[in-house]
Amino acid sequence: MVSKVRSLGLSGVGGLEVSVECFLSQGLPGFEIVGLPDAAVKESRDRVRAAMKNTGFEFPMRRITMNLAPADIRKEGSTYDLPVYLCLLSASGDIAPLPDHAAFIGELSLEGELRPVSGVLPMALEAVRCGITELFVPRDNAREASIVSELKVYPAARVEEILAHLAGRKPIMPAPTYIPGQSSRPVLDFAEVRGQDNVKRALEIAAAGSHNVLLMGPPGAGKSMLARRLPSILPDMTRAESLETTGIHSIVGLVGKDEPLCTTRPFRSPHHTISPAGLAGGGSVPRPGEMSLAHNGVLFLDELPEFPRDALEALRQPLEDACVTISRVSGTIAYPARFMLVCAMNPCKCGWYGHPSGRCSCPDNSVRSYLGRISGPLLDRIDIQIEVPAVSYEDLVHKPASEPSSSIRTRVNTARNIQNARYKGRAADNAHLDAEGMREFCALDEAGDRLMQSAFERLGLTARSHGRILRVSRTIADLDGAKDISAKHLAEALQYRQMTQQ
Repeated sequence: MVSKVRSLGLSGVGGLEVSVECFLSQGLPGFEIVGLPDAAVKESRDRVRAAMKNTGFEFPMRRITMNLAPADIRKEGSTYDLPVYLCLLSASGDIAPLPDHAAFIGELSLEGELRPVSGVLPMALEAVRCGITELFVPRDNAREASIVSELKVYPAARVEEILAHLAGRKPIMPAPTYIPGQSSRPVLDFAEVRGQDNVKRALEIAAAGSHNVLLMGPPGAGKSMLARRLPSILPDMTRAESLETTGIHSIVGLVGKDEPLCTTRPFRSPHHTISPAGLAGGGSVPRPGEMSLAHNGVLFLDELPEFPRDALEALRQPLEDACVTISRVSGTIAYPARFMLVCAMNPCKCGWYGHPSGRCSCPDNSVRSYLGRISGPLLDRIDIQIEVPAVSYEDLVHKPASEPSSSIRTRVNTARNIQNARYKGRAADNAHLDAEGMREFCALDEAGDRLMQSAFERLGLTARSHGRILRVSRTIADLDGAKDISAKHLAEALQYRQMTQQ
């Protein structure tokens, strides 16, 4: 007789239904797990053996074959400890067959305690798609799983609690559906910024349309300070965006048990020593990189020219396709990566080129070499390129407090609502509007067309930069509440191509 238990695993950034099957046969005692298990899955044999003995059961001295189906997809992690344990108990007759409408996930300690695992939210979403109505999870994973309101989530600290529930002796109370509250994470405010009004205007436009930004200026001008305040003016996340983002963070174990749902847009700021695989994702066992962890949020690269050339060039395809494709011999995985790229850099190696103090001693060829570390194709994909000048003493000391982030965010949300109503799911925002949408929604009047033609020829623009300027113009018009793009909207968008003009 073969016993079966339904479980769940991960495949890429999504969940995977796994059927755990156990068969006890005559012959020399042995315990084999088949179905492409990794090392952690194979080691579950020893954890399950110890857990059975320490929870009062006799380990069967027979030939045990445990299959994880589908057998052609690799199984990873300690997620399958609990279903393997229960399947073995069912096959040996110690417990009744497991219900078909329930699934089980969790890591076992040697004493039978249940430890949390990663990726519970994608598994819970997959459970609903597979018709599973009850999910048994470790207690520390219960809040994350309960985000999926269609499931009954049963939390347990030990396997004995699950066995008592299945036998009807002591039912487990289902976890209440998680309702997110106010995030406890501190938020930096634009009201703390003195001066730099033109840069704050550029960041407002970037937030409203999800445009990529490059900030260039001397040390201490406020580039990093401005970039780190960008999340405070980003538009509110939708429910779908929160689930997408949380799913990716859950896979790599970045979701907290107290606040399991991402309700604020992620802000990722990797160090410039990061490898291409760390930025794009991959590895011997593929995992999402910083680009995917910044999905629906901001990827901030400070000191841009210091990043390895290979890592920077890895940005080019995701900036166009909003996803990262990892190809290995075992298969191909696509990770979502729709993010705002925000970069900061100095104008030269010493940082003071063009500063009023005249302290820069870099020769011209050194300045050109430093700026040349940023390739033309990557620079062409950055919509807004703006200089961040040094702050004057008057602005720093005597200028009154700036406009708070809450006021800017109100305008950003209004502009984003206009985009949602206009595109109706056709595009996420202006920055990701396709060519057909641009022809329909970014048409220029006669004055605008003359201005664009003049700029195209004078600045040597490419077809890509032409489209990105139109998208920025569309966002400026949305912030202005205008139905059509006018010459003044286009003129402002052209001002944000300063690196192109140099």
